[in-house]
Amino acid sequence: MPVEFLSDDEAAAYGRYAGAPTRAELEKMFFLDDADRKLIGRRRGDQHRLGFALQLTTARFVGRFLPDPLEVPAEVIDYLADQLGVADVSQIKQYTERRQTQFDHQDEIKKAYGLREFSAVEAEFTAWVDARAWNTGDGKKSIFVDGVSWLRTNKVLLPGVTTLTRLIARVRDEATERLHDTLYGILSPRQQAILARLLEVPEGARSSDLERWRKGPSVPSGRNMEKALERAGEILSVGLGAMELPPGVPHRRMVDLARYGMTATATTLRRHGPSRQLATLLATVIYLEGKSVDDCLDLLDLLMTTELIGKAETATDKERARQHPKLARHSATLAVAVETLLEVTEYGEELRLEQVWEAIDAMVPRRELKEAVAAVTGMVPPPDADADGQMRALLAERIATVSGFLKTLTTVIEFGANSEAQQVLAAMKTLPRLLDGRKKKVTEDDIDVALVSGSWKRLVLRAGSHGSTVDKNAYTMCVLTQFHRHLKRRDVYAGASARWRDPRGQLLDGADWAAAKGPALTDLQLPEHPETLLAEHALVLHLALRDVASRLGTDGVDVTVDEEGRLHVARLNAMPEPPSLVDLRKRVAGMLPRVDLPELLLEVMGRVPGFEAAFTSVAGGVSKLSDFHVSVAACLTASALNIGYAPVVKAGTAALERARLSHVAQNYLSAETFSLANAPLIEEQAKISFAQQLGGGLVAAIDGMRFVVPVPSIYTRPNRKFFGGKRGLTWLNMVNDQGAGLGAKVVTGTVRDSLHMIDVLFRRDGGQRPDIIVTDTGSYSDVVFGLVHLLGMQYRPALADLPDQKGWRIQDADYGPLARFARGKIDLAKVKRHWDDILRVVVSIYTGRIRAYDVMRMLQRDGNPTPLGDAIAAYGRIFKTLHILTYAVEEPYRRDIKGIRNLQESRHALAGRIFHGRKGEVYQRYYKGMEDQLGALGLVLNCVTLWNTFYVDKALARLRIAGYPLAEEDVARLSPFGRRHINVIGTYTFALPDLGPAGVRELRDPDEPDWDD
Repeated sequence: MPVEFLSDDEAAAYGRYAGAPTRAELEKMFFLDDADRKLIGRRRGDQHRLGFALQLTTARFVGRFLPDPLEVPAEVIDYLADQLGVADVSQIKQYTERRQTQFDHQDEIKKAYGLREFSAVEAEFTAWVDARAWNTGDGKKSIFVDGVSWLRTNKVLLPGVTTLTRLIARVRDEATERLHDTLYGILSPRQQAILARLLEVPEGARSSDLERWRKGPSVPSGRNMEKALERAGEILSVGLGAMELPPGVPHRRMVDLARYGMTATATTLRRHGPSRQLATLLATVIYLEGKSVDDCLDLLDLLMTTELIGKAETATDKERARQHPKLARHSATLAVAVETLLEVTEYGEELRLEQVWEAIDAMVPRRELKEAVAAVTGMVPPPDADADGQMRALLAERIATVSGFLKTLTTVIEFGANSEAQQVLAAMKTLPRLLDGRKKKVTEDDIDVALVSGSWKRLVLRAGSHGSTVDKNAYTMCVLTQFHRHLKRRDVYAGASARWRDPRGQLLDGADWAAAKGPALTDLQLPEHPETLLAEHALVLHLALRDVASRLGTDGVDVTVDEEGRLHVARLNAMPEPPSLVDLRKRVAGMLPRVDLPELLLEVMGRVPGFEAAFTSVAGGVSKLSDFHVSVAACLTASALNIGYAPVVKAGTAALERARLSHVAQNYLSAETFSLANAPLIEEQAKISFAQQLGGGLVAAIDGMRFVVPVPSIYTRPNRKFFGGKRGLTWLNMVNDQGAGLGAKVVTGTVRDSLHMIDVLFRRDGGQRPDIIVTDTGSYSDVVFGLVHLLGMQYRPALADLPDQKGWRIQDADYGPLARFARGKIDLAKVKRHWDDILRVVVSIYTGRIRAYDVMRMLQRDGNPTPLGDAIAAYGRIFKTLHILTYAVEEPYRRDIKGIRNLQESRHALAGRIFHGRKGEVYQRYYKGMEDQLGALGLVLNCVTLWNTFYVDKALARLRIAGYPLAEEDVARLSPFGRRHINVIGTYTFALPDLGPAGVRELRDPDEPDWDD
């Protein structure tokens, strides 16, 4: 009988044995210690001693007494009988002849071990469920699983499954209704009416206002920027973002409601009761306020970076290239004339002007000289001009692109600024008045002349017969480019935004800082006063420099130092592959079963507990669709293979009909549920022996995989190296040394990975937090070194440009051949001065209060660190220097870095093989779609990795049994990313073959010829 939200199988497995316990479980839960034996020893007769032990260990293992105490696997009885010295286990049948005996034993066990009945803690448990449901909004099944754990931890015997599920369902529903009623209650009648109208379709329109608001801009253009501002203005005018929410309403619940409101149709929302409907709309509109501002500023950034500045720079470069031959020719003419002039006047003789011209005319005709002067004057900027003059002139010509939206930008979006950017923001607010067209003549009195510098002066200020006039187009671009620069640095910020707000305001402060400081610093092992810590680091750095200096030129250290102090190390050659490794790799690959990707997904879903349960709806519910797992596998296949629904739809099969797949994808599949599903995959893979031979899971690499996005999108950027003439995105992902993908983030374009790397670290889907982080050469900076080590991890980027690396010292000591290398001096006093602020930044990141990306922006100014950033960089230089020294002299250290990076490259190659549809390009316009599709790819990659790891481990076990000589160093060099045996192209079936009673495929014979060969 179905029990609420549990399937029949899940309900049947509750509080019972799900098959025979493993050997490890027997040893952990069924081993009888001295106290157990003493209690059991009071029984008379083997049947009573064995029966008592059986009830005792059953309650310990499954959390309750069974109606029939003998309904246990034979392995349990045998294990207990062996410990008690009971030779004839068949005597156990006599134990149930007198029913009162088993009840008496249960009472004695409860008294001896402090076990309580559920009725004794029902009120306490109900309060726990209510708090969990109120604060998290987790689904009923998730609360059920953790509730069972709560009961077990508190020594409470599990009640009947119906009792528990109905209580959880009731309490969760009550908490949800209370949330809806609380939010509904703060809305005025006017606000209720405004929200309700969002679901109506206005006369003459094709969709409701809510559906229109939820759709952001995609194509970068001035007109679309105006539309984006109109949309933002509409949403902000409702004014719900400024409302003070009732105390105690968790932010997470507002996020969950908004997530539901962003995906549910207007028809679906209209079906809900007033409280749920309006509470959902309230959360959605509050979320849309921030998102609409984000969309506007993202679009502004894209317009400035690519459409305006980018195209102006490209046009300038092309013009310079076109003019170069002409400039070179005329410059040569002028050079001949000047050289002649210098020659004839070299000896100081007094010459008449006519004589000088005669000498020059003999070399260069005066007509050609005049042409050369005119040409060079026209092509070369004045001596006082900067290199950007031509580009800025082109920008001023593009005023039509920005004039429309600049009239409303600062009125729709409320900006703030720090002291450095106040002047620029004030000038931005005056631009609408200059651009309204009524003021024909603009003078210096109408602008902020102090902002006009460099080549902008020549473009903005024009001398006239009646005094200086102002080119308002050039002035507008002058102010806009400075505004954009300050906006990217967050000197200018938007309070209503999520991504463009003031990072300083997000740092922990006041009571929050006081509460978080102690536990976080304890976890990170950071002191409030840095003197002792810095002294220890100084000593370690000093000894490392001395040690490496003494080892240079000795055997085993293949490092040289040139006269400029640069370190040179021999190229790291690939490790030879012994014949044993080549044969093992071939044999294991030949043993792996052939499988279609959809079958692989279904097999993994059936093998990993908690995987399917992760796919809850946007409202937190669990699907009751039959063959739900088949629909999920089909949606994952369509998304991860980038092939769409057409190849996986099967008419006549309910689980594979297009409408159902669309329903499942929209309601149950998202980046959030993929993250939840990844956690059990990572955990399951880490348990496998082969994964443990690959690594301990504490080393991880972070790198980006690039994808072309051929459709217009404001979340993409151009980069000819990676995307050709198109635009694209970066999927920044993290993989541990066992091959599991721990987390990922979609990044627009190809922005420096270092700006997002730490965020990926702190948004892991599961697995242990790595102790060691490896990246490529281009991802690091001194600030990143400092932040990563302050956050309790080691940072080990690859160093492709080792000779260009500069070392740092703290002490004034003689480091011999490393003296010029370690020429930089670390100012520890600077670190000490800023230590309190450093701790606040680090703890704010550690507790999730602020994104590391925003911190990185805050710590830099036009590529240069702020004083706080410089202090963190100074701290980071200690570890950077230690890393360089170790990297140079320790070959195994370099090989370990190369090994984990090769592992990630192999995962990216597998990803490219899987994501093969549509030429491997992403056809999603919006960030959410990109995040969801690449989240599906990451989940499928982890499924494949787990499946491969499982069967490689099976293959290795069979080889061991067969007496094959397995070398551990060979096993550690096998890959969990094999792909020849996995079919991703062709007809897709979603029916598992008969896997036998063990649920495992048969391994192939490696000696049989491979039909692919």
